[in-house]
Amino acid sequence: MLTLALSSVRRRPGRFVSTLLAAFLGAAIVMAFSSLHDTAGADGVDDVSAETLGITAGVVGGYGSLLVFFAVASTLTVTVRQRAGELELLRSAGATPAQLTRMVVGEAAVVGLVGAAAAVGPAALGGRLLVERFRDSGQVAGDVGHVFGPIGLMSGMGVTLLASVGAAFLAVRRGRGRSAGARAPRGRVRTVAGVVALVAGAAGVCTTFALDATEPALMAPAAYGSILLALGLASFSPVLLRALPARLQPLPGALGGAAGELAAHNLRQRAAQASGVLMPLILFTGMATATLYMQAAESDARAASGLVKSVDDKNLETVNLVVVGVIVAFCCVMLVNSLYAATSYRGREFAQQRLCGATPGQVLRTVGAEGLVLLVTGVFLGTAAGLAGLVPYCLVRADRALPQAGPGIWLGVVAVAAVATLVTGLG
Repeated sequence: MLTLALSSVRRRPGRFVSTLLAAFLGAAIVMAFSSLHDTAGADGVDDVSAETLGITAGVVGGYGSLLVFFAVASTLTVTVRQRAGELELLRSAGATPAQLTRMVVGEAAVVGLVGAAAAVGPAALGGRLLVERFRDSGQVAGDVGHVFGPIGLMSGMGVTLLASVGAAFLAVRRGRGRSAGARAPRGRVRTVAGVVALVAGAAGVCTTFALDATEPALMAPAAYGSILLALGLASFSPVLLRALPARLQPLPGALGGAAGELAAHNLRQRAAQASGVLMPLILFTGMATATLYMQAAESDARAASGLVKSVDDKNLETVNLVVVGVIVAFCCVMLVNSLYAATSYRGREFAQQRLCGATPGQVLRTVGAEGLVLLVTGVFLGTAAGLAGLVPYCLVRADRALPQAGPGIWLGVVAVAAVATLVTGLG
């Protein structure tokens, strides 16, 4: 089966482009930040510099590892779904479920390793730029040089390989369950995970009120609470998609007429597939809104008190901004990959609509209306998750519900989400 996997990758590399891109970006980010551990452990690095590098590497490395898995999993799930006919043909030819699993997992392992190997050079460059940024801001001593060593290399390779293999295994198991007509246990697992995330997120947000305004860890429970709430809402995205288009029916209907009504119907019928697009939208909007506005509120509070930023304050600001950058990159990759794969997969459906008399413009309006409903739904739920953590933080830190920063940050987040969603789907 490994030979068949290698042959499949060589014969049809196009089907693995999205997975390769996700693996490449994930490995590059994980390697770049994990290399800060190599730099911190080098000879001659002082304790303050080593602590700064270690904190950044640990926090962002953890986020990166999770996002690598989600990004690779989202692309592999769509790829396996598109190959349902091919896998069923192999089953009818005598291949066992275990053999098919080994083939798909082998393909994912090959693609993951290729993506990780290609990311070594960009990761080394990115790590060097990060160290230079720390030196320029005074968070790291000027004589500290970047080191790209075994920790960075093995972390990127290991995380990418595990994410690829694990995601492929889950995707093919899920695909087998659907083809056999059995109810996939993933629905129950997702429901339980969603409930746990919502409860934990609410508890984290409420914990903010128990802390003092000057507590250094004040931002942590509010930020993590928002993230968990966003994850919980994202877990219920298929259910939400079946219910919300009916409430938003006037929106696509007003813009697209019959095409808008068809878009709402499509979203209800294809809720499970469309949820792959809604999930990164909710995560991106919620995480970016909460983190950026909390950092703005923290900067306003420090400026009002007349305090000068310490090294710890600079470290926290840097980590927050870098985490948002990582989230933006991965959520955009997940969003673009999911939209591209899901839309290209519907080529036969669009052709049937054309045969029934639909014009190219009507097909485009249908896709655009679907994207608009997804965008409005994702932004609304993501903003709600972000505000759930932001408001308690601002009340405790600055005795006001919202920071002084206006809607500009939120509009920027929405603009990125809109471009990624509508341009990819229509394109």
